[in-house]
Amino acid sequence: MNCIIVDDEPLAREAVELLAKEDDRLNILETFNNARSAALFMEEHPVDLIFLDIQMHGMTGLEFARSISKNTLVIFTTAYSEYALDSYEVEAIDYLVKPIEADRFKKAVEKAISYHNLLLKEEKENIEDITTDFFFVKSERKYLKVSYKDILFIEGLKDYVVIHTENKKIITKMYLKTIQNLLPENIFFRINRSYIVNLQHIESFDNNDIVVNGQEIAIGNGHRDAFFQLFASRRI
Repeated sequence: MNCIIVDDEPLAREAVELLAKEDDRLNILETFNNARSAALFMEEHPVDLIFLDIQMHGMTGLEFARSISKNTLVIFTTAYSEYALDSYEVEAIDYLVKPIEADRFKKAVEKAISYHNLLLKEEKENIEDITTDFFFVKSERKYLKVSYKDILFIEGLKDYVVIHTENKKIITKMYLKTIQNLLPENIFFRINRSYIVNLQHIESFDNNDIVVNGQEIAIGNGHRDAFFQLFASRRI
């Protein structure tokens, strides 16, 4: 699971990071001393789990938790036990009181991983891979056939994705990262946090944007180098 740590106390961040590094299933992408920096990071990088302090300067942990997708799980790490009830309101996976004991940390991580696996299973049940040329996606209580070549781009909207073709838009409940993992990498590319594009339908691009079917889509900072490497390798 891709994780970040958000806490305005350096020693607290370090303590959580040391505990997380003991579990090979956790991949710590970055640590932050405020929620706004973490939010900017998440615009370009998919995050599965946040270890999040509550009492912070500026945006609080509770405010931040209310602003993120339900598919990004939260484990609160705080010195104040009185916020436990508030954590249930934002559907946090667990609530750890500092100083955090190793065994208690492991239990919280197990809960997060179990729930994350359930989310992935639910999302994958909404799509059925049939051949290398097309798949069926569940939308409005029925399965619709979608050919890879017909997809212009795919847009992530919180807990849903919108598959844009020349003739229609198909909406299905799924995490953008899930459908990305099911698409052929030689055709599709994650251009920013919210969009996957069909490389075969790119009409033009510059250093900041690409154009697909007349629509401009921004190239994310975290994806720019990989995109231009594709251009250099003549895949585009």
